[in-house]
Amino acid sequence: MLILLVGGGLFFTLYGKLTPFRYMAHSVKLLTGKVDDGSGHGDLSHRKALAAALSGTLGLGNIAGVALALSAGGPGAVFWMWLTALLGVSTKFYTCTLGVMYRHKDAKGNVHGGPMYTVQHGLGPKFKWLAVMFAIAGLMGFVPSFQINQLGAVVQTQLFPGVAWLESSAFSWGMGIVLAVFVGMVIWGGLKRVADVAGALVPLMAGSYMVMAVAALALNAERVPGVFQSIFASAFSPDAMFGGVLSVIIIGVSRGAFSNEAGIGTEVMAHSAAKTNEPVREGLVASLGPIIDTLIVCSCTALVILVTGVLDQAEGMQGVSLTMAAFKAAFGAPGAWLLAAQVLILSFTTVFTFWYYGYKCFVYLFGEKVGQYYKYLYLSLVVLGAVVSLDVVFLFLIGAYGLMAVPTMVSGLLLAPKVNQAAKAYFSGRRYQSHSGSQATNL
Repeated sequence: MLILLVGGGLFFTLYGKLTPFRYMAHSVKLLTGKVDDGSGHGDLSHRKALAAALSGTLGLGNIAGVALALSAGGPGAVFWMWLTALLGVSTKFYTCTLGVMYRHKDAKGNVHGGPMYTVQHGLGPKFKWLAVMFAIAGLMGFVPSFQINQLGAVVQTQLFPGVAWLESSAFSWGMGIVLAVFVGMVIWGGLKRVADVAGALVPLMAGSYMVMAVAALALNAERVPGVFQSIFASAFSPDAMFGGVLSVIIIGVSRGAFSNEAGIGTEVMAHSAAKTNEPVREGLVASLGPIIDTLIVCSCTALVILVTGVLDQAEGMQGVSLTMAAFKAAFGAPGAWLLAAQVLILSFTTVFTFWYYGYKCFVYLFGEKVGQYYKYLYLSLVVLGAVVSLDVVFLFLIGAYGLMAVPTMVSGLLLAPKVNQAAKAYFSGRRYQSHSGSQATNL
């Protein structure tokens, strides 16, 4: 995964001559709807497609995943998360452009997209085993257990610590059943309802979380320069406590991939549902994802944990519990409760989106007729997630994500010339120049 995500991201960045970076202003205009009339095949606008994709990444990956990275790799892991995010900008541009380019429309007019369709239609039948590999790994990786598990941890260990009956297995099972009911109310409405809910909640929760983080940093402003120094120093320091430089790199890259999912393939399925006939446009919108969820939101989490000093004090604490302790150190008990509310909502939006991703993989493997039963399977996994351990769940997900990266990155690398051709045609065409006044570009 290290070679594929970092090496592949570097290739995309150089091969595309920084295309998504050079046209970032145009990406923002696309996101706001200023340069797109919303016509074309698909189910979602650019904004809702990005919101749906971000709802799968702007959640516990940013709040709990970063805390896990710091616990396992120290401050230096943050640097490698940043690097993964920067390279992920180009990776998302290429993989999501291909997702729209090779998406499939079934007999009922439903649009299906994702790395499995990119592989099947872009690389041909001899590579179908890669498509099947992605779908199988996706069914394992899109289980909602991590999010549900961390929700239980928030209630049991942070909001109501020391309450014995909350730590019982009966409470865990009961909470899982209640959460499954709420999840079912949304996913039964399909992708459009998921996107509507995500489009309303994700910007609100992400914005409020960043306000809290900035306030926490302002209260500890004198420590911020030292924190940045420790991040850069630890990134290349062979600290035996965290397993050496290679261990820190691997932890940072894997947690960064878990956070923004660039090159994993999940985001391709959300962006493939965009209502557009210009694949490059959706690729540009998708490239904003790593900037928002890793460079901005993940950085806020990491900096708050480091400036409050809870990383050195909270022995045995990990995941969302560590992040909760950081905000509690900054704001007292109200900080923990405010973060709990955001964790609750962001976790739910992630769970909603993961249902859609898992459903697409399930339909690819077993067909549309059997696909209707996936909702019941998914809700049973919600219940199960409330009672399994964090270590088992997180290691399981990282393994599944690593498997998903193989088909996504292999197809992206082999089909990269197709993206460059499409980008050259788009940026030299009238539809782009009429909104930007730019001349033809050289790719």
